[in-house]
Amino acid sequence: MTATIEKVVLPPIPAKRYFTIGEVSELCGVKPHVLRYWEQEFTQLRPVKRRGNRRYYQHHEVLLIRRIRELLYEQGFTINGARNRLDSHGGSGHHAAAEIEEESETVVPQTSANVDVDALRKELLHVLDVLGR
Repeated sequence: MTATIEKVVLPPIPAKRYFTIGEVSELCGVKPHVLRYWEQEFTQLRPVKRRGNRRYYQHHEVLLIRRIRELLYEQGFTINGARNRLDSHGGSGHHAAAEIEEESETVVPQTSANVDVDALRKELLHVLDVLGR
């Protein structure tokens, strides 16, 4: 009797810079405690930590987590096997994430738009001020 592994359809990744652990958990179909464990096992996975030790993942890390999930849950790799597979394909999370992004149909394309640079600058300065406290 052969077990068939169905590929899970994950939601599209919104076009934003940072994601909380809860958002990444939903986007990747993995519980937050699993994400924290994977940080210890995969050196490529290094979310930014801010006030209160809160994790903020970037887009390439979300793609990397989806790749790790695919290797472990869909292709049946062990942690060591998945780590070796990622290392043998460039050795960095950015390369592995780029590889996934090319394959992925779930990534929301970013479109160019007219941007009010002054308003954006003010908003970013406000965010920096809030994060600095």
